[in-house]
Amino acid sequence: MEAYGKILLIAMPAFLLLVLFEKWYGWRKGFDTVRGMDMLSSLSSGVTNVTKDVLGVSLAIFTYEWLVTKIAVYHVQSTFLTYFIAFMVLDFSGYWVHRIDHKINFFWNSHIVHHSSEEFNLACALRQSISVFVQLFTFLLIPAALLGVPAQVIAVVAPIHLFAQFWYHTRHINKMGVLEYILVTPSHHRVHHAINPEYIDKNLSQIFIFWDKLFGTFQEELPGVPPVYGITRPVQTWNPIKINFQHLWLLIKDAWRTKRWKDKLRIWFMPTGWRPADVEEKYPVHKINDVYHFEKYNPATTSYLYAWTWVQMIVLLLLISYLFGNITAIGSPNMFIYGGFIFLNVYAYSELMDKNKYAFLWELLKGITGIAIIFYLGGWFGANQFLPWISSVLIAYFILSSLAAAWFVFAGFKKEESRVMSNPIA
Repeated sequence: MEAYGKILLIAMPAFLLLVLFEKWYGWRKGFDTVRGMDMLSSLSSGVTNVTKDVLGVSLAIFTYEWLVTKIAVYHVQSTFLTYFIAFMVLDFSGYWVHRIDHKINFFWNSHIVHHSSEEFNLACALRQSISVFVQLFTFLLIPAALLGVPAQVIAVVAPIHLFAQFWYHTRHINKMGVLEYILVTPSHHRVHHAINPEYIDKNLSQIFIFWDKLFGTFQEELPGVPPVYGITRPVQTWNPIKINFQHLWLLIKDAWRTKRWKDKLRIWFMPTGWRPADVEEKYPVHKINDVYHFEKYNPATTSYLYAWTWVQMIVLLLLISYLFGNITAIGSPNMFIYGGFIFLNVYAYSELMDKNKYAFLWELLKGITGIAIIFYLGGWFGANQFLPWISSVLIAYFILSSLAAAWFVFAGFKKEESRVMSNPIA
């Protein structure tokens, strides 16, 4: 947990710089694939995901370490071969978890956030789930456990395997020659993120593309079929926390509303998107039928709200960096209080991004909670010993944040609507 937090202190700035570089590069080349608010939503989603992971708030039915002790028939030595085996087994496991996520209603909820962007760029790679609280698929690591690959090796290789999936989320790299036969490339992954009938649920591999070719889920990017990105039931929000639970909430409502007990039970395990006939007729939900003609989610936004959201993002990144760098000193239960505040922070300002009329109340709750934490702990989780002025700065920020939200909700949004046509944010 602490080690992963230290890794993220290096990885987060690197990912942010790459995201911003892609934005600049697209602008420079006249092919900008990064919309401002969409990018900020993706970055916010990444923050919530890594916060959840560092705090370790998910459980496994059985752990890999337990699996090794029970079924290992051989113990490989800690050499390059050990790490190679671990990487390959993780990639094999990743393919099947990914495939299950795409094919079964209940498990789609844990993956929907990754596909929720209607763009395709490096930022959307950061849209990762916070809705998984129980890890069910450790058994897919059985090949590594049989060979006695140590749990410590899996712990080292897993973040590398995850970070290696970042680079191919881009539209600026075309087909890559011989690598197209070995690795997942941007072309392969553009297909995966597309909602075109020809492309949907294809190219599920994570690093090596041959899993798709072996198991029948490969699809090449076709010259005459440009990928269209997103999901067929669009989320219509920038709020990553809402996105994480939208599909689950629909399943819960459908299971409650349907009259047949059989449907109440099977809805969870039916193919993704399936709904009981009586519910679908009485409670229709918006679905994209023509992928080439639909309006992307893009509430009118001017530079004022965009700039203020960047201020919120910068403060969030500073707060999360302090948590990851000092998680041992902060300790339990304070680190979970800190994590809860991070989630509240993201929820509040992303409601403002959506121009939700209740955003002021969320920002007010955030401010009151932040100030209460400072007075209750006598400072911001021990930061005062390094920065004696930090409590005063944070209190001022919390007050300013509430006032800014009040202005946007009660006055600014109306002014923005009249200005946005002359000064839109891409």
